[in-house]
Amino acid sequence: MSKSLISRRPGHRRGSVTNGRAAAPSLSPLQLLGWKPFFQQQLVLEELEACDPLRVMAVHRDRLLLAGERGEEVLALGGTFFNEPASSDTGGQRITVGDWLLLDRASRRPQRTLERQSLFQRMAPGAQRAQLIAANVDTAVVVSSCNHDFNLSRIERYLALVQAAGASPLVVLTKADLCDDPSVYLDRLRALPGIQALAVDATDPGGVEPLRNWCGAGETVALLGSSGVGKSTLLNTLGGETRAATAGIREDDSKGRHTTRHRELYPLPGGALLLDSPGMRELGPAGVEGGLEQAFGDIGALSARCRFGDCRHESEPGCAVLAALERGELDERRLGNWRKLEREVARNNRTLAEQRAGDRALGQLYRAVQGHARNRKQRGD
Repeated sequence: MSKSLISRRPGHRRGSVTNGRAAAPSLSPLQLLGWKPFFQQQLVLEELEACDPLRVMAVHRDRLLLAGERGEEVLALGGTFFNEPASSDTGGQRITVGDWLLLDRASRRPQRTLERQSLFQRMAPGAQRAQLIAANVDTAVVVSSCNHDFNLSRIERYLALVQAAGASPLVVLTKADLCDDPSVYLDRLRALPGIQALAVDATDPGGVEPLRNWCGAGETVALLGSSGVGKSTLLNTLGGETRAATAGIREDDSKGRHTTRHRELYPLPGGALLLDSPGMRELGPAGVEGGLEQAFGDIGALSARCRFGDCRHESEPGCAVLAALERGELDERRLGNWRKLEREVARNNRTLAEQRAGDRALGQLYRAVQGHARNRKQRGD
């Protein structure tokens, strides 16, 4: 394995483990759930006195699994708070795994969600609005494998999503034990600037040890990738027990079946939280312009040197991008993927803008109906 691509995040310490449980006496229960000053500073005095913050550990069809200082509790997904449009002024919310939710200490009714430090979302196939994937993730591990699943263009797509979300990216290649030479895949990743990556045997506790450097106490780590690449196997190996179902892959194309049915945060020895999520082969980017600029920073730097500010990098004279392509300094596949992603982002952003306009109109309708009802009540109708 190429050691030059294995790096540590500074400031991360591995928690000690006693009988399979993390020993992190310096952190409070909330801090072990990912509570940070960013969230604490959002609370006003009245909320500190009357509310409890809880982390959303899992979202099911009709309920949320929450965790806080009191331990775990279940909250039914019903009522105005969850059902009104998120853009309305009456508190409508879209909840995702990793959110922090304030509950009234006495009634246990939800009051509001806290501002997110990071947010992953995508346009699912055929969807008219963005699908929330996870919130408040510190590190996103893009999982691929040393077989037919390995696809640089798909990895670039994930990296744009991660960097737009505000998390730190890491690429992990699984099934290194089934590959004659994992360095072949790692060498191809070197074509992506600034990427940290490692190849592991996801079934071997010793083999995944380097990954623990990103799993410090109180950190939230998300596993992203297609079905069958070994995300659930990684979770089970890092956790030291079977926490998620796993399944084999088809030998002819290395594609796997969905074994994870919903997104859930799992505590790890050492104090981190690990998010396992269903595989996503379709990953429609939306609102990720900043992520594209970071993931394709080399193309952006070349674009700044073009003769014309509105250069489309197709046939214009003085195009620095095309010149780099001719010199062999820029990969044609990478340029083509950047163009494709830019078109998708523009199309998905238009869809989201239309959906937000519809949500605003629906919110105005809610308020008008509620105002009419109040007026009738005051008149005694």
